[in-house]
This record gives sequence, C-alpha cells and structure tokens, in this order.
Amino acid sequence: MAPDRGTVLSRGKTSRTWEALNPPLSPWILEAMSAMNFTRMTPVQASTIPLFMAYKDVVVEAVTGSGKTLAYLIPVVEKLLRLEEPIKRHHVGAVIISPTRELATQIYNVLVSLLRFHPPSAAGLEPLDAHADSHAHNEVECFPPSTLKVLPQLLVGGYTTPAQDLSKFLTASPNVLVATPGRLVDIMTSRDVHYPKSSFEILVLDEADRLLDHGFKDELTKILNLLPKERRTGLFSASVSEALDQLIRVGLRNPVKVEVKVKGANGVEDKRTPASLKMTYAVTRASERFPFLTALLKQLDPMPLRTIVYLSTCAAVDYFQTLLPSIMPSDAVLVPLHGKHPANVREKNFMRFSNSVSPSVLLTTDVAARGLDIPSVDLVVQIDPPADPKVFLHRCGRAGRAGRKGLSVVFLLPHEEDYVEFLKVRHTPIEPLTEPATSEINEDYLATEEKFRKIVLTDRALHDKGQRAFVSWVRSYSKHEAKSIFNLSGVDWHDHAAAWGLLKMPKIAELKNTKLQPYQAQDVDWNKYGYKDKQREKHRKQMLELGLKDESRGLKATASKKRKGTTVAWSEKLERKANKEVRRSKKEAKRQHDRIAKMTEDEKAYEAETARMIQQIQRQQTKAGSNQEDVFEGFG
Repeated sequence: MAPDRGTVLSRGKTSRTWEALNPPLSPWILEAMSAMNFTRMTPVQASTIPLFMAYKDVVVEAVTGSGKTLAYLIPVVEKLLRLEEPIKRHHVGAVIISPTRELATQIYNVLVSLLRFHPPSAAGLEPLDAHADSHAHNEVECFPPSTLKVLPQLLVGGYTTPAQDLSKFLTASPNVLVATPGRLVDIMTSRDVHYPKSSFEILVLDEADRLLDHGFKDELTKILNLLPKERRTGLFSASVSEALDQLIRVGLRNPVKVEVKVKGANGVEDKRTPASLKMTYAVTRASERFPFLTALLKQLDPMPLRTIVYLSTCAAVDYFQTLLPSIMPSDAVLVPLHGKHPANVREKNFMRFSNSVSPSVLLTTDVAARGLDIPSVDLVVQIDPPADPKVFLHRCGRAGRAGRKGLSVVFLLPHEEDYVEFLKVRHTPIEPLTEPATSEINEDYLATEEKFRKIVLTDRALHDKGQRAFVSWVRSYSKHEAKSIFNLSGVDWHDHAAAWGLLKMPKIAELKNTKLQPYQAQDVDWNKYGYKDKQREKHRKQMLELGLKDESRGLKATASKKRKGTTVAWSEKLERKANKEVRRSKKEAKRQHDRIAKMTEDEKAYEAETARMIQQIQRQQTKAGSNQEDVFEGFG
C-alpha cells in the first residue's frame, strides 16, 4: 500500500536528546550513545525510532549522512530485548538487508559496537566475533539461558561459503541477520533456519530503492515469501520515493513515511542533500577531465585526505588505475575498487583507503556509491555521470556527512549541460565550479595525453585493456536512462580516444552509423609492439609466425576460414539441423523441469489454473470464429 497521509516531515537542523524519546530507551543504550559521542539525536532518529517502537511500518527518506543506520538498529535491539522470553535456538528475530557487501559489513560493525555496552549480548558475541575479548567466553556462563540478548551474524558472499555460514549459524544461534540478498537466500532456504511469526519481529531494507530494482528482484521475492506476513518492515534510503510504486510487493501495511528535508540557500527550496555539501559541475571536453581532476587536487589547500573518483565501469577502473598515477600529485595514493574484484581484494582495498593517513584517491564504480560512511571524505568527483539518475545523489553523499563540509564535482560534456536542469527538477540543484581556471587545464591536456600513450606503449596488455574499457564505456553510455541528454550522437569520438590514450579506435557496433574518420594516435609497429608478460608475448609471436595479421582473432579465425572453404552435403546439413533441434528440445525440457522443481505448491497450482483458463479462452475463440460468417468491411 502507499504511505498514509500522516507523513512525518522533519527539517535538517532540529535535534533532541536521547532521553527525550517516548517510549524511553534502555539505560545501557543511553550509555552507549554517550560513549560513542552521539550526544543528540538527528531528526531522522527522533522521528523514526518512536514509530518503529510503536509497531509501525516506516518508509524513511533522509539526506545522506543523517544517521539512518542507528534509526533502525536501536529499535531492532530494543524490540528483541523487550520480548517476554528469549528467542529459541535457530530462530531469527530480525533481518537487515543491504545491496552491497561493504555496506552490510559497516552495518554489522555498528551493531556490534552498540551491543558491546549490553553485557549479555557482549558475552554472546564471542562465538561470532574473532576480535572479541579473550575473557568473553567465560562471561557467557554468568548469564542464565533465560537472559535476553541480541546476537548478530554477518552473511555476505565472497568471504565464506554458504556451508560455513550455516555451520556458524547452527553453532552460535544468532537471532539477527545482517546480509546481502544472495547469501541470505542461501541460508534462509535451509531447513535448520526458522523465522515463524511467533519470533520474527522486524525486516529492514537499507538502500531500499536499490534493493527494489530488477537486479535483486528474484532474491528479494524469495525472501519476502519465506518471512511471515505479520512483521514490522522499514525501508530506508536517500531516494526511497523512487520506489514507492513497488511498496505493495514488500508487504508494508499502511506505512508512515518519514522525510527529512534540507532547505536551500534561499530558505525556500527543499534539497535532498546535506546543507554542508557543496554540489557543483564543470563543463569540459573529455580530454580535459583528468587534467581538471589533477588541478583540483593541487589547488585545494590542504589537499583532501580522502577523495572518491567515480567511473562508469569496472574495466575503466582497471585501465585508469595504471595511467592516473602519472599525473596525480606525488603524495597522493591511488586505490582501485570495483564489484568484479575478488572479495578479499575488495575488503583489503576498502580498508586501505578508509584507514589511510596520507592523501588517498579511491578510483571506483557505483559499488562504493551507497550508504558507506567513510571518515574524512571531503571531495567526490564524478568523471562519468551515473547511468541511473538515482545514484547521483548517493555518490555525492559520500562527502559532507554528519555536518562535515564537503565538495562534489560532476564533469559534463558540452552536449550534456541539460543534466543541470534535469537534476534541479529532482530537487538536487548543482552550481558551476569556478576554480580551477579553464586556461590552466588547456595547457595540461596535451601533456596528459602524451603521458598516457607512453605508458600504453610499454605493454600491449594495456592497449588491450584500453580497448575493452572504451567499449564498456560506450555501451554503458548508450544505456543511460536520460537518453535525451546522454546521446552517442553528441560525443566527440576523437577527443574521447585521445583522452583515453588509445592507439587506435576499437571496432564496435555502436559506432556503425557514426561518421567517424579513421583514428590513429601515432604510427605503431604492431608486429614489434609486444606484451611484458613473457608467455603472452611468446604466444603472440607464434601467431605471427602462422601468418595471422590480427592475433586477436587467433586460431578461431583460422578455423572459420577453413570452414568457409569446405562444402557440406545437403543431407548432412539436414541431419545436423535435426540433431540441433533435438538438443534444443532437451535443453528446454530440462529448463522447464528445473523451473517447476523450484516452484512452491501454490505457484504450481496458480500456473495450472492460468494454463486452464488460457485453453478455455482459446477454445471459445475458435468456436466463435467457426460460427462467424465472413463479412466484407472494406480495404481499410
């Protein structure tokens, strides 16, 4: 159902003490808030916690950095600790879902930090947390089994297997699961995990608009079907209103919507970003973007301790992580992070950036756009505007958190300036960035291109990466949701190729209808241009010896040429076609069998009833058609 008419509106500067809440919080939580330096509630916390405690479903839309995490963690903990009796072993009382591993880990760490102030829960954390105090295990025995406590478990893919997570669940019997959708489905479908309505209390979807997107549709549907309908549900995000039409699928019942808005500089306009965050844009050519970034970092005094730079694709991050150090300030460290990194690499690089003591730049994709609370991020630069307009707000929100001043800059090509008005309509106004001066950048961009090309010429593997990265960027750009603004027809392809340090333009389908002159950055002896990796270079030379002009086609090109030069009898063609049809029908039958095997009994009954109704309609139409005389109605 849509949110009720009793929407709670809260302005960004008001706050109250934790003692002012009604119903009041437990003394140990007040002690925890004081020890964690959260002396006053934020508006979103003051509005949301009483509603959640009063058994209300909530939809919370608040600016980034407004304290949404504690706004749902505190009610979850209080609810479970006010039950009449402890939750049974292997039963779950609350589930918190986030779209990324990094955000789920952050939520889990905040929850653990909070529970350290509740002695029974702190004692029970030892089996789940390897970093717990060594004497914690002895404290567990000091509390009788009837003592209420909250025990969380983190469920994210990549670090452990589902079997290991299930084993930990059965051993420690946690009652709160903090998880990403995929791994949560793996655990919840086990017969040993229970979540009856007698014990299950709360479901929280953090970054709800992202979870309600099609990418998580299947997993989220399975989770909602497994959980009891009688529960409290909370949706939290900086842009949750984008998904209001899907709330009925989440099972909210007459939810209360909480909006925390910030007034603009004119005192009238509502903004969806913190007042401490200055949001700007710069109109540049593609070849000026990276020189602009370098000039900006050098001009800010002092240089930001942590800067986040967003690119649109993983392949682009892999490519530019090698090129950008050549133009960055000498004291800046570049850290890459994207969703295709192995889990251990993602964790290592994320912690390296978060804990850096010298100026660091995180080169990343939208995997680091939502919910992450990284300390001391003062600058966010978007080289590529996000394909999904909702993500723009989340990217900017990594800076200017909790009242800290921040600067956000998005680079726009000359034909993309309408994006400014597009954002203004969405209550996300941005203003032009006046510094650094354009004249300074014009002097640097040719030198930057030359540096990039020199690096690419040192290793043919970089050329291959650049080709793949450029193709991935083109395809990402072509799928932008604001197609009227981000249109391939407005792109200066030569300028882009030069900006990327490409040695030649890749051949891609998106450029078939584009009037593009042959692009060649400089003369390259492709026969001598080799790989640093000895095995790859040896293979390339073997291909040259076989007379292949384009080794990228490899042996497949040779095989295809051979096939083209041979003839096959028509009878053999028919036999091949028949065999292919048989294989296709077998695969289709297997797919249908697997699909039906995964269906519940209700789903099977619904599908059978639907098929029966379709057959009945078809029979009626056939019968009606046979009884109807042909009538000439003109040539229309």
